[in-house]
Amino acid sequence: MSGGGGARGDARARVYRELMRVGPGEVTTYADLARAAGIPGGQRAVGRMMATNPWPGIVPCHRVVRSDGTLGGYAHGGHIKEAMLESEGVHVRRGKISGFGGVRHSWGRPRRPSTRR
Repeated sequence: MSGGGGARGDARARVYRELMRVGPGEVTTYADLARAAGIPGGQRAVGRMMATNPWPGIVPCHRVVRSDGTLGGYAHGGHIKEAMLESEGVHVRRGKISGFGGVRHSWGRPRRPSTRR
């Protein structure tokens, strides 16, 4: 999966590759994904990459949320992002992930226990 565009394309490919490690029922943040892809401080760049993802059926950009657990944007509409997350078992209440620590992808860190019921 090439992103094209030289160094920028390499960064895009790394971001998409890392995002594919985030499974159904998990989410990650724009900042965590940027760090995992080797782009510290690159959360805005990751946001732009998600907004222009040409393979939304393959690269699960709907699993990327803001650091405070709110959903953030989605090219096909926030209600679609919420429905997709809910279908994977990620609960959303008032635009925010319920039990965020329990569903946040760990990137090698120990996961916090979920408080969801």
